[in-house]
Amino acid sequence: MHNHPTPKFSVITVTYNAASVLEDTIQSVISQTYHHVEYIIVDGASKDGTLSIVDRYRDRITRVVSEPDRGLYDAMNKGICLATGDYLCFLNAGDSFHEDDTLQQMVHTLTSLTELPDVIYGETALVDKEGHFIRMRRLQAPEVLTWRSFKQGMLVCHQAFFAKRSLAEPYDLQYRFSADFDWCIRVMKKARTLHNTHLTIIDYLEEGMTTQNRKASLRERFRIMARHYGWISTTAYHAWFVIRAVLKK
Repeated sequence: MHNHPTPKFSVITVTYNAASVLEDTIQSVISQTYHHVEYIIVDGASKDGTLSIVDRYRDRITRVVSEPDRGLYDAMNKGICLATGDYLCFLNAGDSFHEDDTLQQMVHTLTSLTELPDVIYGETALVDKEGHFIRMRRLQAPEVLTWRSFKQGMLVCHQAFFAKRSLAEPYDLQYRFSADFDWCIRVMKKARTLHNTHLTIIDYLEEGMTTQNRKASLRERFRIMARHYGWISTTAYHAWFVIRAVLKK
């Protein structure tokens, strides 16, 4: 690969009644110093002021779709269909790139490679609604990432996981809460090269999931892990998680 790679990033933001948090996300994308970016917003026919915020920045947004959908992952599938970039990035409303030059820094880490990697990944910082740093994400990105890494959980936040569009399949809509977990594993199974940027890429808005949704998400993750890693292995890992939690008390 030449010394100055210029991959195109398709940044996809899925929204529904997100007026209170969307503007910071949009500004984060359009302020990037790296310019090989297309920005796609897929809205689920919001009824609040989401679309008026989008209209304010319409000339900086590549595609806008606003129509009813079958949920978050259905909207993300629409984003994949609209994307034309080399890499996909799913940046939820409320989340932001860590710095204005985050994408530029990411691309700079590719200069020593002989070809564009199949997956680019990094770290995630948790922030509050004012964008103030809370802490780094508890699960840290491993030095070397493979599809087997997610046996230990989702070690890389979905927003900090950039997959080549050519590897991306649709999200599996049988999963309501954890289809991104399954999607990342499927991408990694096909990937040959996964590149650790060693950068903090995303500021993730920490908004606690309800207990009911958290339990449903964990049940889905167990099913996904069993599907990819086998029931015996998955059950053994979860048994160890329980034992470790008890020992820490």
